[in-house]
Amino acid sequence: MRTELVRIGNSRGVRIPKPLIAHCGLGDMVELRVENDCLVIAAARRPRQGWEEAFRAAGSAAEDELLLENAESNDFDQKEWRW
Repeated sequence: MRTELVRIGNSRGVRIPKPLIAHCGLGDMVELRVENDCLVIAAARRPRQGWEEAFRAAGSAAEDELLLENAESNDFDQKEWRW
């Protein structure tokens, strides 16, 4: 599909037809990026999208060892740190 760049102040814009917006699942916010000299317009991701799946994929923390338990205290710990 070809479309015309329209003037918006000192910038230029593209009108995206409603069927394309619906097909791509675009909302009020989009992400713009350049890939191989092409402008890509994608649906904006929610903050931390995919984190829950990544945590599940990382597995259980049951066998993680606490590395700081055995760490010796330093000068800051002894003189300056206050709970």
